[in-house]
Amino acid sequence: MGILYGISFAIALVLALVMTPLVKRFAFAVGAIDKPNYRKVHTRIMPRLGGLAIYVAFVGAVLIALPFIPEGTLRGYDYNMIRAILVGGTIIVLVGGLDDRFELSAKVKLIGQIAAACVVVFGFGVKIDLLNIPFGDAMQPVASWLSIPLTILWIVGVTNAINLIDGLDGLAAGVSGIAIATILVMAAIMGFVPVILLSTILLGGIIGFLYYNFHPAKIFMGDSGALFLGFCLATLSMLGFKQVAIVSFVTPLLIIGVPLSDTFFAIVRRWRSKKPIFAPDKGHLHHCLQELGFGHRRTVLIIWAIAAFFGGCAIVQSTLTSSHAANWVTFVVICVLMFFLQIGAELIGIVDKSKRPVLDLLFRNRLKAQADTRSK
Repeated sequence: MGILYGISFAIALVLALVMTPLVKRFAFAVGAIDKPNYRKVHTRIMPRLGGLAIYVAFVGAVLIALPFIPEGTLRGYDYNMIRAILVGGTIIVLVGGLDDRFELSAKVKLIGQIAAACVVVFGFGVKIDLLNIPFGDAMQPVASWLSIPLTILWIVGVTNAINLIDGLDGLAAGVSGIAIATILVMAAIMGFVPVILLSTILLGGIIGFLYYNFHPAKIFMGDSGALFLGFCLATLSMLGFKQVAIVSFVTPLLIIGVPLSDTFFAIVRRWRSKKPIFAPDKGHLHHCLQELGFGHRRTVLIIWAIAAFFGGCAIVQSTLTSSHAANWVTFVVICVLMFFLQIGAELIGIVDKSKRPVLDLLFRNRLKAQADTRSK
């Protein structure tokens, strides 16, 4: 299987390297282009639809690899899982591709995402059945009335989270690649073959595409890519709820920590300013970092580093869930991350550039401590 994983990765990588220039020409031919405006960083017309290259590389490598998997390695549920990702991913790429060309409304895209999620849940029976909640018993079953909407909400939410951070060359692809690599490491530790195979192939496609997408980008992944990667990431991370790749409720949230936190702060920011939740703005993490004076590449690398940190926390969290201290480790990890997220958000002004409650509190306490020290 190790040889098969390596060959599958190479196939996806080569397919992405070969397909991306072809997709670039196709995007110009059909008019799937991105024009500069006040919200965007690039200053020239760029081809979109790059996600189509990742999709073709992924599907092609999966179809090539499947016949070579030893008989008995995959079970019926595993094949259903693979079919769910292929069929649902096709719907997502179709919706994203149409948006890259015709700029669909947010409602139409949302309907397409829900349709893809419903295919996964109702068409192939892949849904969140079990949860490992901190300070609870080992594995808690989830009632059907809750598991279905929870699964659909998870898929749609993560899909959109990746789309929201797609604002700089190589940013969404790199963050998604780091998240997929995190899932791959945990799946390898647990020996979960289908997730190892799919993650390996998807990672190969992402790296092949990044060759053309890193700054200065020659092509954008567009919604076809951001939505597809978000859908795959949501589905692969969700599988850990049911199986053994991820054995805590907190761990999948850590895997997508960067897009999830950026989306959360965007919702809070727009709610505070009384703007529609889906209204675009220039307050995302990458915008704030650039306002602080970081260049294009350095901003992307900083966010990649943050994503890698979240991924490392997820791996540590998952490996410690079997110990007696697992619940306390989870609690400490959550508290520490929430604290640093708040501090980071206030420092860069991702929610409000004028109000910094926690930093102001820390500053006042420091002044008070200094005054007390002088008085003694």
